[in-house]
Parts: sequence; structure tokens; C-alpha cells
Amino acid sequence: ETFEIAIDSIFMIEGMRRKKRLIIDIGCFRFFYDIGVVSTKEPFKCVINQGIILGEVQYTAFKNPDGNYVSADSADLSGEINQEIVPEEKVIKSGDSFVLKGDPSIRLIARAHKMSKSRGNVVNPDDVVSEYGADSLRLYEMFMGPFRLIVGSPLPDGTFRDGTVAIDGEPSFEQLRTLHKCIAKVTEEIEGTRFNTGISAMMEFINAAYKWDKLPRSIIKEFVFLLSPYAPHMAEELWFRLGHSNSLAYEPFPKANPDYLKESTIVLPVQINGKMRGTIQIEEGCSEEDAFRLVSQDAKLSKFLDGKSIKKRIYVPGKILNVILGPQNIKAGVR
Repeated sequence: ETFEIAIDSIFMIEGMRRKKRLIIDIGCFRFFYDIGVVSTKEPFKCVINQGIILGEVQYTAFKNPDGNYVSADSADLSGEINQEIVPEEKVIKSGDSFVLKGDPSIRLIARAHKMSKSRGNVVNPDDVVSEYGADSLRLYEMFMGPFRLIVGSPLPDGTFRDGTVAIDGEPSFEQLRTLHKCIAKVTEEIEGTRFNTGISAMMEFINAAYKWDKLPRSIIKEFVFLLSPYAPHMAEELWFRLGHSNSLAYEPFPKANPDYLKESTIVLPVQINGKMRGTIQIEEGCSEEDAFRLVSQDAKLSKFLDGKSIKKRIYVPGKILNVILGPQNIKAGVR
């Protein structure tokens, strides 16, 4: 077996830095192991397949021996039926099916075949890399949009400014919480090889960060680390723009601080006379008075208090609030 590795960035083998296309024969690699050049018998610890990449959808029509189109749902495929590939511009969608644009009564077979040279539906990744870059291809396949948060919008001539839009100010607690939740999620998903959801977590961070008035450099720096396993070229560029001279490949991956992972709000169940009636959102450490005030202001819960006296309140902080009502017909909220 032969592994072909095409990369534009640095490839590391036992401390040697190389920047080229490498052809690694398994037998040669094991020979390297036997003579002590490398420390493992295999070039990779494991192989993880993202799945099969499908080609473009292909539309197939059927014709009888007389050359007339036959709808796919009525064609006798065991008889003398000829198949014809129909170009996309001659196809329209009708309900859940695809039909001929010129004759909607002729239903077609729509199928995306896996890429193979025999079908001629292969898209050469080298062409995509040449036009858009390796990071763009990688992230497109894993589902991700462009990142312009850190460098800002393009200049009028279409180029990007030097450096970044990050500042040296101290981050807020909410910014730190958003970052560390992203770190925790991306780390967990990378370890579980769930790369698409790791990307989704970074997109959630991006959506939140676009709403910030300022981008603290310390926050952006950590985010670039999270981006690097997915888009190493882009991350290296941003890393240098942030003022670093060494590759981030030599820096430790960030760790989530559990202090920022705690939710500041709690869903508090509310009972009226011991019967569950709903919930309210409270801040951690909320007092009984504040919790009851929120109940009194809640549209669904306050109706149970109208015209009733409050005989007793049983409050377990962060767990439950039970309001015991009396029979008196007096204003709600008064003991």
C-alpha cells in the first residue's frame, strides 16, 4: 500500500521539517522503524473516514423501443427499455419527483452517484485547492462559512488590511464564558471525531462575537487555536497577524476553564398549592422575594394568584418555589 500526502504547510516526521509532496510506502516506513529512524510502525495512529463524497445529481429518462419517453413509475425495466441521461436544464421538480420540463407526465430517476473515474463525475480536489485554497475546501466539505470577523471587511480595492481588528482590552465575563464554552465543545467534538458539530460550535462563537463592540486580543488568540485543526493555513496567517513570530503548531491547545461553563440562570419550577404550574428563569443565588416577584409578573403563573391571599411560601433556593394560597379574597402578593 502507498499513502500519498499533498500538503502546503509543514509536515513533521521525527522532528524533521519538510514542505513537499511525500510518498510513503508502508514497507519503507516499517523499515525506518526497524532501523530506529521513526518511533512507530505505522505512519498514522488511525484512519477516520468522513464518508463518501457524491457527485452531482444525475437525471435518467427511459425510452421504449419506438423511441418515446416512458415515465419511470410505469417503465418495465426488464423489457426493451433504453436509458438516457437528461441535462439539468431540461428537468423540473414536481412535488417529490423530478420530471421532464417539456412533458411533466414523464417522471425521471434522480440519483447522485459516488465519485468514480468510470462515471466521469470526479471533481479533482487539486483544482479546487488551486482556486480556493486547501482550508476553504476542507471547511466547505465539513460545513463552514468564511471567517472575516478577525481581519474585518475587505478594503475598497478588495484586499484586506494588515494585522487584525482585535484590541488589547480586558474581556468581559460574558465574552470569556462564550469563549470557554466554545473551547469545551470543540475539544469534546474533536476527541469524538464529530468535526461538523465542532465547526457548528465555532459558528455559534462567531455569531456571538459579531455582536460585540470590541474584540479583545486574548479572546481572539484562543479562538485561532480552535480554528487551527480545521484550517491550519488560515489559522497560521491570523496567528502572525496577531503579532506572533513562531508557528502556533508549537503552542499548547487551550483548555476550558470550568468557572466559565457554569450557567448563570436557573429554571425554577413553581408550584401552586403543591401542584406544578410552570417555571421561571432566575439568576443563581436569587432570593425568595425576587423569585416570588417574578412569579407575580409571569402572565401564566400570576393568574393563579389573582384574588387569593398568600398563606405560605416554601422556597428551596435553586430547586423549587411552592406558593400556598389562603381562601381570603385579597390582593395577590400580600401575606
